[in-house]
Amino acid sequence: MNIKPSPGAYNADPKITSLGSQIGDPVRPADFPHTKLRFRNDRWAATVGLAELSDQQWLAHFGRFDPLPGNLPQPLALRYHGHQFRNYNPEIGDGRGFLFAQLRDGAGRLMDLGTKGSGTTPYSRGGDGRLTLKGGVREILATEMLEALGVETSKTFSLIETGEQLMRGDEPSPTRSAVLVRLSHSHIRIGTFQRIAFEQDEEMMANLVHYCMTFLYNDRKNASDPAALLNLAMERIADQAAAFMVAGFVHGVLNTDNINITGESFDYGPWRFTQFWDPRFTAAYFDDYGLYAFGRQAETMHWNLGQLAVALRLICDAPPLIEALERFPQLFQSRLISRFLWRLGVKSAGDEQDRALVEAAERAMIQDNIAVDNMFHAHHGGRSDAKLGHSDAYANLMGQLRGYKGETHGHPYWQSEKTCSLLIDEVEMIWDAISERDDWGPLTQKIEEIRQMGVALRGG
Repeated sequence: MNIKPSPGAYNADPKITSLGSQIGDPVRPADFPHTKLRFRNDRWAATVGLAELSDQQWLAHFGRFDPLPGNLPQPLALRYHGHQFRNYNPEIGDGRGFLFAQLRDGAGRLMDLGTKGSGTTPYSRGGDGRLTLKGGVREILATEMLEALGVETSKTFSLIETGEQLMRGDEPSPTRSAVLVRLSHSHIRIGTFQRIAFEQDEEMMANLVHYCMTFLYNDRKNASDPAALLNLAMERIADQAAAFMVAGFVHGVLNTDNINITGESFDYGPWRFTQFWDPRFTAAYFDDYGLYAFGRQAETMHWNLGQLAVALRLICDAPPLIEALERFPQLFQSRLISRFLWRLGVKSAGDEQDRALVEAAERAMIQDNIAVDNMFHAHHGGRSDAKLGHSDAYANLMGQLRGYKGETHGHPYWQSEKTCSLLIDEVEMIWDAISERDDWGPLTQKIEEIRQMGVALRGG
């Protein structure tokens, strides 16, 4: 469902400089005690022509941040504002990361290499600008699982342990430190637009709209149309919300500064996968009111897009922006059904029947307490011979499935009784092996398991 890796040659293209000095501040990376390579994503490095780097070269570029040829001479800490749990905060920006490079992938898309844990910036607000090794390991797992499940997500490109000991209030300390690099289709956020609106900079807002339309959406015809940008973002972000639901994923912190203008999920902190179809399930221990609960993510995305529309009012009349916002519910429902059918491995039987199938599956999972991953695995391809439940709702789901034609997926994963899941207990077990014994085997094994599921879902 998401974009597959397309090998390409190295092609530096730092378009961010076209936005001038207002988009970010040049910064220096931290000078770490040492750099030890823990993870390199050669599958995606090949898409941007960097898979042939030696480990030593890799460490120089992604641990010491020596500039890549023809790229940004110095990293940029990007400027933005944002609503954090619906409270506006004008004092944020890249506080422990920066934009390191921009380059084209094999499909011709403009891509960013951005960091997490690379040191302090003007926006660190008293923080140390570092990332725990555990946080880096968790981001690897999140991005690998989401990619396999068809979600448009940043890719964890590199993880390097840095030799520092960090003190954190939410995990045993001191704990090991790391610097992470992610590959993303832009780091321009809704919060980027909010900052410019806050500063009432009409020229900069017009330039940013033009940048996004031209370089991120490749739409030169409508390059100066803010409403066109909102419509495109609406489509991508509605799909992102639907993708989260079908994956059983809870991001945890869906603030406007964490919503990419291209609808690509990124920046994984307190994420979790829900075991059951529970609308109230939350990921962040500090989300006291369930604002970003599993079942409220679509509502949150729509609200965030409303904040983008408010920002764009600086240079656009309200009616076309309101018209765009009104498209969200239908877009979300359409994408939810499409993604549900894709993960279930069945072909559409028409809008009405498809909607009834999704509703039947939701009711059955809730009434019979069926694990989300088990439901999709046991009934992939329209199989109705499994016995996961006993309620009338489950019987109705089995009846609905008999009306569907399955996709032809002969991958052995579908014959296995083992379902690939990524619940919190397993995440902690993988981290414990690293923390207690420096054993990276369980992480490597899990990545391979996840990638095989991804191949199976794509019909490979």
